[in-house]
Amino acid sequence: MKKFSVLFFITFLIINALSIHGVEAYSYGDPNEEKVAQVYKEMLVKLDENPPNFTAAKKSYESVQEEIDMHMGPEPSKLILKNLADEDKQALTDNMEKLLVLNIARRLDSIENNFSEYETTKRLLAKGFATYEALSPKVEAEHPENDKKIRADFDEALQALGNPGLFGVGKKEASLDSFKQNKDDILDTLKTEFKIKSLDVGHFSESATESNAGGKKDWTDVSNIRNWIPLILIAAVIIAVVVFVVRRRRK
Repeated sequence: MKKFSVLFFITFLIINALSIHGVEAYSYGDPNEEKVAQVYKEMLVKLDENPPNFTAAKKSYESVQEEIDMHMGPEPSKLILKNLADEDKQALTDNMEKLLVLNIARRLDSIENNFSEYETTKRLLAKGFATYEALSPKVEAEHPENDKKIRADFDEALQALGNPGLFGVGKKEASLDSFKQNKDDILDTLKTEFKIKSLDVGHFSESATESNAGGKKDWTDVSNIRNWIPLILIAAVIIAVVVFVVRRRRK
């Protein structure tokens, strides 16, 4: 009877660990730091100095200019560098905000075009959300209801990605139609909020993996066998202890 109680307890621990693991897989995870969004925040700090430090702001922008030019063409950088040269703080801020919105659109388009690649699409959604986080303070200050709506749409978009699970464990069906609806809602709200007439993605890369595909990945992704190794080791240790105890009692 004691042996069955011990086995039941171990089984409960393992199932509980798997359940927690599955729930955590539905977090946004580490967005690997969205560089353009980070630079935008750095630039705001420099522009808020008295007087505004345009030299430092330009240096920050130049650290991501190559990436921006690669994915969006040279036009955004030409305009932003002109704003910096003219020391036009308002125009510079407005154009950087629009750039971030376009970057969100690029991430969401990449997800739609590569929807079956769960590990990649989840990371791209995290990057899109990290970009919105940089814009959120302005949206929340002016229209808090829109900030809540956008955040809810991102949460629903995450659920729409589904979850392939591992050997059927934790599997959740994906819904491209639901994702498209959430994507449209996010972008329509952002277009209204930042007064953007059109989101031209003609210069965007069609590659979903991009240059950072080899970077740090979300450890909570249950589709990656490596993420199960700690649980397997824990289960193995517990089973070994039980076997040892049972054999010792028999002796």
